[in-house]
Amino acid sequence: MRAVPVYQAEGMVLCHDITEIIPGKRKGKAFRKGHVICKEDIPRLLDIGKENIYVWEVNAQTIHENDAATRFAKAVAGPGLSLDEASEGKVEIRANTLGLLKVNAEAVDKINSIDQVAAATLHTNQMVNAGKKVTGCKIIPLVINAEKLQQIEQIGIDYYPVVEVKPLKACKVGVVTTGSEVYHGRIKDCFGPVLTDKFEHLGSSVLRQVFVPDDISMIAEAIQSLRAAGADMIVTTGGMSVDPDDVTPSGIREAGGEIVIYGAPTLPGAMFMLAYLGTVPVLGLPGCVMYHKSTIFDLVVPRILAGEVLTRKDITRFGYGGLCLVCEECRYPECGFGKSN
Repeated sequence: MRAVPVYQAEGMVLCHDITEIIPGKRKGKAFRKGHVICKEDIPRLLDIGKENIYVWEVNAQTIHENDAATRFAKAVAGPGLSLDEASEGKVEIRANTLGLLKVNAEAVDKINSIDQVAAATLHTNQMVNAGKKVTGCKIIPLVINAEKLQQIEQIGIDYYPVVEVKPLKACKVGVVTTGSEVYHGRIKDCFGPVLTDKFEHLGSSVLRQVFVPDDISMIAEAIQSLRAAGADMIVTTGGMSVDPDDVTPSGIREAGGEIVIYGAPTLPGAMFMLAYLGTVPVLGLPGCVMYHKSTIFDLVVPRILAGEVLTRKDITRFGYGGLCLVCEECRYPECGFGKSN
């Protein structure tokens, strides 16, 4: 910070607000802290009585907060995102499409270890709508050393993308509903309509729903037939329990599926199963998906639709944050459910 004559201040940054008083008319800010002085401002500053002002000088080594924030945000933002206009040293980054938010937490931590900058994001692996604010990039002082921005930009290159929104693939989903009570018409299936709504909300559709009794061979045959019909994903309903007659996992194995995990550290959703039949994911959905608004379904399915192949570790990491409070008015994903990192 230094004092300079107004005539020499063009291109420099004000360190403080400047108040203008017009007797009997108004008193207020004529120029705000951080304003970059232009040639047209000089007569007004003189009229206010400012012949010398305190400024930060912007040069090759120092960058104004708004210009710096824009560079900062560009270094962080990957596909599926758009930048708001810089204001007071801050740029907000928004999703420009419906999709899965991905945030590299290690990169964000490295950025925030740099003095005088701040990056704040939402949790990774959650669905966001177009227009959703997902990240804020803030420059703390009015001007910042260019070297700090270069560090951020290098992190952006090394970890690209630091933040992105992955679009969801429109999948054809096959549904296998097990249970002799439904197969023989003793009770009405309520799972199918729920899944149809859930998948349509995510841009996918139910290809076909097949009803089978609690029979291993028939479950396997139904899974194979749906795969042959072009299903990109297969889900099973009605048989995920600890009952001795729970034959769904055996049916999936007989169809050729390799089970990744049976049981997930989420409540609701503990009786979830994930398998793969070649490249086709096969999900065993517990009954809670039918009557709870937010469950393991909402944590797993968007990631699969975004093209991720999930591992056992991906599922076990849900434990930290995997307890849903089943609030009277569900706020997911604006809550901690499933937010491990």
